[in-house]
Amino acid sequence: MFKQRGNIFRHPITRREMLKLIGSASIASTMGLPLSNINTAHAGILADRPNIVFILSDNCRWDTMGFMGHPFIQTPGMDQLAREGLVFRNAFHPTPLCSPSRASILTGTYAHTHGVLNNHTPWTGQKTTFLEYMKEAGYDTAFVGKWHMPGKGLPDMPYLDQFVSYTYREGQGSYYNCPLVVNGKTFPPTGKYITEEVTDYAIDFIQKNQSQPDGKRNPFCLYLSHRTAHPPFISPKGIKGMYNKEKISLPEEIDSWFSRTNGNVFQGIMMGSYENQYRKYCETITAMDRDIARLVDTIDEMGLKDNTVVIYAGDDGMLWGEHRCHGIREPYEPSIRTPFIVRAPSLTNDSGGNRDQMILNIDIAPTLLDIAGVSVPSDMEGESILPVVQNKVATGRKAWLLEFWKYFPENTPSYVGVRTERHKYIEYERGRDPELFDLLADPEEKHNLYNTPEGLKLVPDLKELLVQLKSGKKIV
Repeated sequence: MFKQRGNIFRHPITRREMLKLIGSASIASTMGLPLSNINTAHAGILADRPNIVFILSDNCRWDTMGFMGHPFIQTPGMDQLAREGLVFRNAFHPTPLCSPSRASILTGTYAHTHGVLNNHTPWTGQKTTFLEYMKEAGYDTAFVGKWHMPGKGLPDMPYLDQFVSYTYREGQGSYYNCPLVVNGKTFPPTGKYITEEVTDYAIDFIQKNQSQPDGKRNPFCLYLSHRTAHPPFISPKGIKGMYNKEKISLPEEIDSWFSRTNGNVFQGIMMGSYENQYRKYCETITAMDRDIARLVDTIDEMGLKDNTVVIYAGDDGMLWGEHRCHGIREPYEPSIRTPFIVRAPSLTNDSGGNRDQMILNIDIAPTLLDIAGVSVPSDMEGESILPVVQNKVATGRKAWLLEFWKYFPENTPSYVGVRTERHKYIEYERGRDPELFDLLADPEEKHNLYNTPEGLKLVPDLKELLVQLKSGKKIV
């Protein structure tokens, strides 16, 4: 323990060390330690601070859900969330890659700020996560599921009351037989399907929180991170094979590329018929949806619906043949666009509605803090979307920065770009000419306007926007 002289520690003590010592913000209060991030004015408006459940999926496209008009996928759980909540139809992530996106969600900053530039650069923990601020504000906190950021094992996060994840297969985990690390202790595989198992832990966390006496029960903030839908695609009994007879319509531009692969695609450890891989991809999403529904039903059955905000989002999208590309990394809409649903009965009166304002994954952290009545730190580059949740005509983001860093063995070059409400402009480091698309006239990005008469008129202003965004300016 640190030796004290009056109220002064003889050795410097960090926020994380203090949280490890005191365990909760309520104890900090009794010791006279300031909870400086609590926005008391906002907390007065939300006197009974809401519980928060944030659910993250992996590689799930923004349009691969039943309520989005997909031709066959069944997602009754997410369909229900959409009916009871709000669907954000223009949600994006600035760096289309798993690890950078996950770090941006936790820190509310662009990748060039938090430093996790690709799936090989480690998480340093130097940027404070929104979960840490939640803990300081008196919330019970949990991270359950896929961490997937490089480093030596899982990071030390003493501000979490429950930390359940895995390091198996470089943090990718597996759908079956995945050993879990629970609060620092490794447990052997149980044989359960991974989305079912992590959902069990999530439900257990909520039940333990609610078992506390009324006067001692804190609001909770749960971060549930699923492996779905990362290859190789495996689904549980009852779902596996359910889409075997569905007809798959491949993008027209895939024809020549697809024929050269002799009907097979190789993406990491994924191989086989492209149509069958897509069917299996959809099956894993349906399997995850079943557990999302189970979690939401539990919340509702416990009487927590009205005071619990549930958000479902993706860490990135997925290209399935568009632009002769497969997977993530590319700056095209299917890759950078993600699903985003908010169910918040206490915060909005137009459930079942849509929001068309552009939002980013860097907006998630400040939004959750804002909902909890916690002041948003000045070093977060994202903006709270709570005003947009509450008012469908609220002003949204006008432009944002795209950025990607090449890494071995992938062949996508480094690039930077700007995405506005209508246009997208991308500059590649090498090997490709710049690209410019009019997303209103050409939503599938098939016609590059760069070096056309129309493009020559647009490029100067877009270049200037790009310079401003790279310098840190927010375009509103």
